[in-house]
Amino acid sequence: MPLHKDDPKALGGYRIVDRIGSGGMGVVYLGRARSGREVAVKVVHAQYAEDKVFRARFRQEIDAVRKVSGAFTAPVVDADAEAVRPWMATQYVPGPALSARIRSNGPLKGAELRRLALGLVEALRDIHRAGVVHRDLKPSNVLMAGDGPRVIDFGISRAAENQTLTETGHAIGTPPFMSPEQFKDARSVGPASDVFSLGALLVFAVTGRGPFDADSPYLTAWRVMHEEPTVDSVAEPLRAILTRCLAKEAADRPGLDELAGEFAQALPEPAAGDLETVTLRLPSAPAAGEEPGPAAAPPRTGRRSRLRRWPLLAGVAGVLALALTGYFLFDPFEGNDEAADSDAAGSAAPGWDPLPHGWKPWRTSVFGTAASGVTKPLGGGASDSNTSLSCVMGEGALYCGGNGTLPVRVDGATGRLVWRADALPSGVAQEKYGSTVLGVHDGVLLVSQSLLNSAGTDQTSTAVALDSATGKRLWSRPLNQTGPVELAVVGDLLMTADGYRVTARELRDGTARWTATLPVASSYGCRFYDVDSVPYAGCGDAGSPSRTVFYAVDPVDGSTRKVSVPDGDVVHVGAVGGDLAFVMYTPRGAGRSAESAYREVLLIDPGTGAVRTRKLTGDPRGEVALVGGVLCFASSAGQLVAHSPETGEQLWQTSTTLQQPGTPVADGQGQAVFAASASGRVAALDIGTGDLLWESPARAEQVVGVGYATARVFLDEGALVVLSPDGTVFTLDPAHPDQDPSAG
Repeated sequence: MPLHKDDPKALGGYRIVDRIGSGGMGVVYLGRARSGREVAVKVVHAQYAEDKVFRARFRQEIDAVRKVSGAFTAPVVDADAEAVRPWMATQYVPGPALSARIRSNGPLKGAELRRLALGLVEALRDIHRAGVVHRDLKPSNVLMAGDGPRVIDFGISRAAENQTLTETGHAIGTPPFMSPEQFKDARSVGPASDVFSLGALLVFAVTGRGPFDADSPYLTAWRVMHEEPTVDSVAEPLRAILTRCLAKEAADRPGLDELAGEFAQALPEPAAGDLETVTLRLPSAPAAGEEPGPAAAPPRTGRRSRLRRWPLLAGVAGVLALALTGYFLFDPFEGNDEAADSDAAGSAAPGWDPLPHGWKPWRTSVFGTAASGVTKPLGGGASDSNTSLSCVMGEGALYCGGNGTLPVRVDGATGRLVWRADALPSGVAQEKYGSTVLGVHDGVLLVSQSLLNSAGTDQTSTAVALDSATGKRLWSRPLNQTGPVELAVVGDLLMTADGYRVTARELRDGTARWTATLPVASSYGCRFYDVDSVPYAGCGDAGSPSRTVFYAVDPVDGSTRKVSVPDGDVVHVGAVGGDLAFVMYTPRGAGRSAESAYREVLLIDPGTGAVRTRKLTGDPRGEVALVGGVLCFASSAGQLVAHSPETGEQLWQTSTTLQQPGTPVADGQGQAVFAASASGRVAALDIGTGDLLWESPARAEQVVGVGYATARVFLDEGALVVLSPDGTVFTLDPAHPDQDPSAG
């Protein structure tokens, strides 16, 4: 639905592009990160934001919900309980609500019903393990994504419920799906309440009606508390299971582990024709005499490693059922490794760049012990579920910071944590501190440091320059960085801003080189790009229609040259033959699915302003990057698609087993493209043909819904450095991706 005139233009670095809906507690917007990844941004209504008790409980709820992770929940990727109107951003799930799905197509059955039931059990397991009770599980809070259901809205609803209970004693929820104890004493509600709601929801999914439906909410509540459920239309043996879920006494309801086994037996397994409903993609059947591989890639020699072989078995349906509930936490290919091809020996195999000097396989964590500076991370432990990481690769090392995370250097060749900067002022609590790594150049690492005061009402920001080799502070400068222009490092300059007035500072000592004003309207937000060593300020207005303008900025004196961009929702992806390259989103309501899709590529001559537009065949979707001279799109289902930026035609399309891969990255020669999933599984494809070269095992310690929801791949000469959302970092030799990295 269209944005209202008083809706925000951006929140927390996410550009607001659409309104998804609104409810009693807040408004939900569609937000878009710089990479193009979409999030659902939930903003609390003003009347609740002004209440200190609600704000405090909302803050506590964000902390609890961030602990929840799993394949069947929508992870929280960012939040700010201290904003004027508190907000929370979660992964945007492509798919309709269960309520809309049943309204459009009728009740569920067969494989679709099995997937829903098992997925919801797994989601509730994850929620309960984090010490959270959902309390409002209902069809509109279950999204039917292409790879399984997602449970949403267990953050704001609980904060609102706690607020209401404290002050009025009233229960909050949706009567047809509430448990008896929610009506009696909601403060004592535990995990068994969610089991009751699950039973009611599944009755609705099977029949199109709830088990306690009545003419009014009051009659419904009476039925929930005093009458038996109406389940006659549910076939056995599922009816008996759901009846036990709907027991009046919490102690009489089955546990989730018990339900998982009972649902697996009571609901039919997917038949051959139902394979498309399962997240895990199987290899194509091999030709006679050919060993089955991890995907439908043709046989290759030399660089290819025979990883992740998985023979097709007669009992494959059982394996698929297990994969539905455990894919993110377990590697389905574990134990099936084989030796690499003998002709791939040697780490400088033909086609790959040489590895860094002294390189060895390694795996570590950005939260590990550092050799110098502050040796232990803030909080004294490993990964904190509140941490959102920002990292850059340069000068042979990975540098990372984040919420509650001091800047740290990880050596690219050995995995050694060389230093952790002593950047936290005395007496400041971990949760009040944040660092964002901006860039590294010529021995200087630039970090933006933020501090929240003890009352949580004011935030100060400081630009800090560190010696990249030692972590020692070189200089620091207070920032007034609350305006519309993002702080950035471009080449050898730090771009700071006060409103639209930009000051370029020398990295070595922070002195100002020049100050200039970007000539844009007050509704625009801007960020800087490095395009073929030329700074560009890209400014956009998320109005209707969306408008974008670019300014080439002279690094010597700050003078600008305007480059007009056609109206529409566009993403800058780089340069092609000296032209600025953009991709334009497919408008919502024009036949596109919920996942980001793109309809055109735009090439703009920055000198003349001439625009070339090419249709992208097939409306590719997902994360997009310009790699090795081609546009590569990585969809949430693990499909990578390449298009020519000159013609828009599709060059190839390849499926992988990656779940929600991050932005594709090319090797140094532009011959291969890499992508990784949050589990730490990496895939390599031939840029020219799309052939799948290999897929690695999953190497993350755990899968968490914090930070960026995907892994990131960096290049360190010929080696890959992969960062997972849980802070796990590891390296790969692309010629030998099956080498087991030692723990750093």
